[in-house]
Amino acid sequence: MYAAAVLLLFAQDAAQLSLPDLLSRVAEEAEVLQQNIPKALTTETLEQRALLPPNRFRPRIGRNAVQQAPQPRLQVRKIVSEYSVGMLKESVSPMLCEFRQVVSVDDRKVQTVESARHALSLGLKSADDRARKRMLEDFAHNGLVDVATDYGLILLTFSKRGQKDLEVTAGGEEEVGGQPVLVLNWRQTTDAAGMLEFIGNQAARRAMSGRLLVRKDGLPVRVQVWTQHALNGHQIRDEGTVDYELSTHGFLTPASVVHRHLVDDQVITENQYHYEPFKLFSADAEIKFTEIETPPTTKK
Repeated sequence: MYAAAVLLLFAQDAAQLSLPDLLSRVAEEAEVLQQNIPKALTTETLEQRALLPPNRFRPRIGRNAVQQAPQPRLQVRKIVSEYSVGMLKESVSPMLCEFRQVVSVDDRKVQTVESARHALSLGLKSADDRARKRMLEDFAHNGLVDVATDYGLILLTFSKRGQKDLEVTAGGEEEVGGQPVLVLNWRQTTDAAGMLEFIGNQAARRAMSGRLLVRKDGLPVRVQVWTQHALNGHQIRDEGTVDYELSTHGFLTPASVVHRHLVDDQVITENQYHYEPFKLFSADAEIKFTEIETPPTTKK
C-alpha cells in the first residue's frame, strides 16, 4: 500500500507541467479569449466606494462655536451596464478595449437593456472610433471616481506576443477556493507594453507586475496586478485582482474584478465588478443581437 502511494505521488509530480509548458498553455487560453470575447456580451455590475475630499470648511462664528474640521466623505455608487469588448482601430497599435452602455445608476433606470444592447452594437460596428470613444467618456460621466477599465482583459498580457515583454518566475503553490494552484510571479520589462493611465489630459503607460495563479494543468484561475509611481510627493498605487472562469462556450471569461486605488497606502477608491455568465451573439443586418444557444451540459 505504501509503495503504491509513493508511486502515485511520483506520477502526479512527474505529470506537472514545466514553466515553459505552463506559459504555453496560458498563451493558448489568452489567444482563445482574444478571438472570442468580441463576440460575447454580459451584464456588468460595478459597486464603487470612494473617499472624497471634505466639503469646503466654513468656520462658525461666535464665542462658543466649535471649530471642527470637516472629514472626508464616503461615496457609494452602483452602476449596471451591458458590457462587451471591441477594438480601437485608430490607436497606434489596434487593441481590444472594454465598452459599456449604462442601464441603471444607483437603481435608477437610465435605459432599457434592449436599448443598451442596440447602442452597444451600433458603437462597436461603427466605421470609425468616435462612437467607441464616446461610450468610454459616457461611462465616466456618472459621478464615478478613478474609473478602472480593461482589467477584465488582463489575461491578454500573457499572449505569445505579450510574453516577450515579461519576466516570469515560479512562486510556489497555494489554494483558490479550495483548489490547489501554482503561483507565477511576473513583471513587464518595458513601459511600452504596460497599462494605459489617464491623469487629467495626459496619458502614460506604466509597466505592470503581479502574480498569475494557474491550475496544475496550466488553466489560468486568477491574475493579480499592480503598478506604482510617485506623483507630487505622494506614492500612487493601483492594484487589481481578476478571477476567471471557463464559460459554457469553452473559453475563459472574467467573473469578477476588484480594483483599488491607493495614495500613500490609503485606499481612496475601490471598484468591485461582477459579471453574469457571458453569452455569444451574432449581429444581423439590422444590427440586432441574436443570442446563440448555450451548449447543453454533457453528463458523465
